[in-house]
Amino acid sequence: MLRGINRQDIFEDEEDYRQMVTCLRSLTERYDENGHLLQPLCTFYAYCLMSNHIHLLMREREDTVSEVVKKLGITYAHYFNKKYRRNGHLFQDRFRSEPVDSMEYFFMLLRYIHQNPVKSGIVETVEAYPWSSWNEYTGQYVLGNALCAVSTVLSRIDRQDLMEWVGTPVDEHNDIIDIDTEERPSLSDDDIRTFLLNTHGIANPLMVQSLEKVRRNYVLKSVKDFGAGIRQLVRLTGVSFGVIQKL
Repeated sequence: MLRGINRQDIFEDEEDYRQMVTCLRSLTERYDENGHLLQPLCTFYAYCLMSNHIHLLMREREDTVSEVVKKLGITYAHYFNKKYRRNGHLFQDRFRSEPVDSMEYFFMLLRYIHQNPVKSGIVETVEAYPWSSWNEYTGQYVLGNALCAVSTVLSRIDRQDLMEWVGTPVDEHNDIIDIDTEERPSLSDDDIRTFLLNTHGIANPLMVQSLEKVRRNYVLKSVKDFGAGIRQLVRLTGVSFGVIQKL
C-alpha cells in the first residue's frame, strides 16, 4: 500500500487515475530503443486506486518491491506536480508491504483489494468501481490491454467461483494491510470543494498550501468551522496535520 503524504489526495480527476494506470503499465510493458519487448520489472495480480492511496498485489521479478514502488512514485509524482504546479513529495516515504506465503492468503488479499471501494462506502458493488483491476477479471476492461496476470489467477480458480468470492463482503481481519481509520467526516469532499470555490474563489483544494501564510490560515480555519475534519483537510489541501491541528 502506497499512500499520499499526510493522507493527501493523489487523484483529483479521471485523467490522474488513467495516468497512474499508465505508470503501472510502464513497469510491465517495457521496450528497448529498437521496439523489442523487454522483461517486466514485476507482475501485478490486482490493484485498486483510491483517492489518497493505492493497493497493489504483485510479484517481484527484475526489481524488488522497494525498487518498483520508488520508480512508480517518482514517475507519477513528476506528472502530478507538473500538472498542479506543486513541489515536493507526493507520497509517504515508507510504503507498507507484507509477503504472501500461501494461495489462501493470496485470494484473501485479492478479494480485500477489490472490496476496498465498497468498504469505504464509495460504491455498493465491486464491479461498480472503475479504478481497480476487477474489470479485467470480468472482461469489462476498457483501458487497453489488461495490466494484471489474470490468466495466471484464473488457472488456479474458476472465474465464477472467483466472482462469487470477491463479491462477498470482507470480514474484519487484523492481518490485512489497512489504512489508519478515522471518524467519518460530516461533510463530503465535494462539499469542501464547493465551499472553497464559492467562499474563497479557490477551484482546487491543493491551491491552499501555496497561499500566503495569513490567508492560508484564514481559509483553513473557515473550512474547519464549516464542518470539515482535520484529516479530511490534510488529504484535500496537502497542508500538514500539525499545522491544521494547531490552527
